[in-house]
Amino acid sequence: MKQLFIKLFILSLVLTAYVLDPPDGRAQTGPKPEEMTIDAALRTEVVDLLLKELNNRYVFPETAKQMETNLRQRIQNKEYDAITSAAEFAKKLTADLQSVSHDKHLNVRFVPNGIPANLRSEPTAEEKAEYENFLRRVNYGFERVERMPGNIGYIKLNNFAEAEPGAETVAAAMNFVTNTDSLIFDLRDNGGGEPAMVALICSYLFGDKPVHLNDLYYREGGRIEEYWTKPTVAGKKYGDKDVYVLTSNRTFSGAEEFANNLKVLKRATIVGETTGGGANPGEAFPLGKYFGVFIPTGRAVNPITKTNWEGTGVEPDVKVSRDLALKTAYLTALNKSLEKAKDENFKRGLREVIDRTQKEIEAMKIKN
Repeated sequence: MKQLFIKLFILSLVLTAYVLDPPDGRAQTGPKPEEMTIDAALRTEVVDLLLKELNNRYVFPETAKQMETNLRQRIQNKEYDAITSAAEFAKKLTADLQSVSHDKHLNVRFVPNGIPANLRSEPTAEEKAEYENFLRRVNYGFERVERMPGNIGYIKLNNFAEAEPGAETVAAAMNFVTNTDSLIFDLRDNGGGEPAMVALICSYLFGDKPVHLNDLYYREGGRIEEYWTKPTVAGKKYGDKDVYVLTSNRTFSGAEEFANNLKVLKRATIVGETTGGGANPGEAFPLGKYFGVFIPTGRAVNPITKTNWEGTGVEPDVKVSRDLALKTAYLTALNKSLEKAKDENFKRGLREVIDRTQKEIEAMKIKN
């Protein structure tokens, strides 16, 4: 069950409405998070397991030691003694760890339904089916795909699901927008996901020659995973047409990688807010029966800049509020289409859409 637990735990961080409940939505029994009380023995057990996992796995060993020193000082100061809520304890531990590491991926979670005692190395066929059904229900992260007036493509993508099962959906989405003049990816509510899916979608935006997108360095064994675009994809590539990526302060992790990849390679214009600032990939580990922790076990390394966006986020090329990001990118795309257009009827239609969009932006600015 361990692999399934890890997948569900990661999704619980990426999808805010998904908190380790089974994907099929079955009714649950047992206490609600705020109703479960904990005692000193359970607090001690959780902290001991937490510190062991941090020291063994956290990508920066020195920082892990600093977090241990900090927690032990807090224990000595009896900061946790009055906490009897399991959910509050997890929240407090997370805040204390992040106060030292400043790592937004590092997160302790209370699992109200309990973590299965038998953590098998491979999920069963039934468990795999549950997980796959969940991915299908969220459409592998694709919320909306459309052709906007003026022949501008738009894809609302809320997470980067696994590449292999989601490949057909990616192809369908990209084939739908293939004839548009420019394309907007909306990642304003995207909390991240799988780097392989990031690479797959990026593959539609580059040519037949593989492009080096990103590397992930892992503490264990000094392992490095490289991510490149694919020379061929299912369906059609988007060519060299203009691409825009919308961001907000909620854009996080893998979604930040997508934006950073395209920004560094000068393949897209980033429009919106500075992103959340989480560049350290990792895994989820159980801390006894009712708690788990997501520990960053690696860090991203851009092959061109040799840096990442941890703690800083990805700065947009055009900085506007999340509410104005779509209209701003859309207006820019329309104006560029107008510059290139030759058909007078099409140009007349573009001017009408541009005028309407400009008025909508002004109205939004006044309202805000």
